[in-house]
Amino acid sequence: MNLHQDSPAPWEALRGIPVANIGDAVDRLGLADSGIAPVWRGATLVGPAFTVWTREGDNLGIHEAIAAAPAGSVIVVNAAGFTSRALLGELMAGRAHQRGIAGFVVDGAVRDAGELGRLRIPVFARGISPAGPYKNGPFRNQVPVALGGVSVSPGDIIAGDDDGVAVVPASDLGRVAAAARAVREDENQRREKIWSAS
Repeated sequence: MNLHQDSPAPWEALRGIPVANIGDAVDRLGLADSGIAPVWRGATLVGPAFTVWTREGDNLGIHEAIAAAPAGSVIVVNAAGFTSRALLGELMAGRAHQRGIAGFVVDGAVRDAGELGRLRIPVFARGISPAGPYKNGPFRNQVPVALGGVSVSPGDIIAGDDDGVAVVPASDLGRVAAAARAVREDENQRREKIWSAS
């Protein structure tokens, strides 16, 4: 799949739409649990999932994903929610950023939180740990994975902001984007009425 196109990529239809609006548009389905949160306030991302399943505390599969994922991808990692060892930090995230990776969502831990924020690299995770990872495997990339109680298939669209992470099946992107825009417009109108009355 060529993610570099003259016309906007289809998932750009979700850019700028709050994750809460996306969730409201799909009856609160497809939202990762509240344990998956941005490492730094203000982080946002949107893009197609490049998935990684790895054993607890091991990041060999993430190294492979950084090398293989197309630019624009969001690397989504199922590490069984294990938070005692960080699976990536500033150096790995920086290398991925230089390759055009949109960001990471990790059901596990990361580290170098301050540097990730300073560099403005979007990373969402279940926790922070200073302890480094193993690099032995096993892992499987580009397979369906679980993320915070939600199933993610390769190519599903991931959106993240301060409120958390939404997963939109690629086949449903057009409908969900239209419904989320409608929710956002309705909220904008109600917000205007609330504040104009004061």
